[in-house]
Order: sequence, then structure tokens, then C-alpha cells
Amino acid sequence: MKTIQFLKTAGSIACLAFALNATAQTSASAPSASSETIGEHVDDGTITTKAKADLLAAKNVKSTHIHVKTRKGVVWLTGTVPSADDKSAAEEVVQAVKGVSSVKNHLKIAAQ
Repeated sequence: MKTIQFLKTAGSIACLAFALNATAQTSASAPSASSETIGEHVDDGTITTKAKADLLAAKNVKSTHIHVKTRKGVVWLTGTVPSADDKSAAEEVVQAVKGVSSVKNHLKIAAQ
């Protein structure tokens, strides 16, 4: 009977030591710069969707040729707009979206 109790205790201690070691290794390893958590991906997708919707709703921006991409809160605007006013207005609209840390405005002004 004492042998069974001893084996149960030893097994429990081994499991606890294994769990603590696994946790220490997981928290000690830093994620790489290119890794992205699911939460970050969803947040970036939400920011992109909200930015596109706000651009379409903005009366002072002709946004049919604006492409929006988001990575870790940084939004890239690419495509064409008819004027410099549209370019700066698009940047202002996107900067106002919750979660946007910065805007990289690579919009080109199309000659009309």
C-alpha cells in the first residue's frame, strides 16, 4: 500500500515539474518579429474593414481606387486619387480609425 502511495506522489511531482519546465520555456522564448497572434490578425482585419468603410462614407474623399492594408496597427494606403486634397483627406479619415498607430500614405494623384 505504501508503494502505491509513493508512486502516486512521485508521479504527481514529476507532472508538476514537467508543467513548470514547459511554462518556463514557453515564456522565455520571445516571438519572432514576423509572428502574429490571432488577436493581432483579427484586430488588423477589423482596422482594415473600418478604414475602408470610413473612406467610402467620407464625402470629401473619392475612394473607389484606394487599397487599404494593415499590419500591427500600421495602415498602408495605395492606389490613386484625383487630387492632393483627396490624398490628405484619406489619410485623415484613416488616422481617425480606432487602433491605427500610423498611416503610410502611398496614394498617387492621377492626372485627369
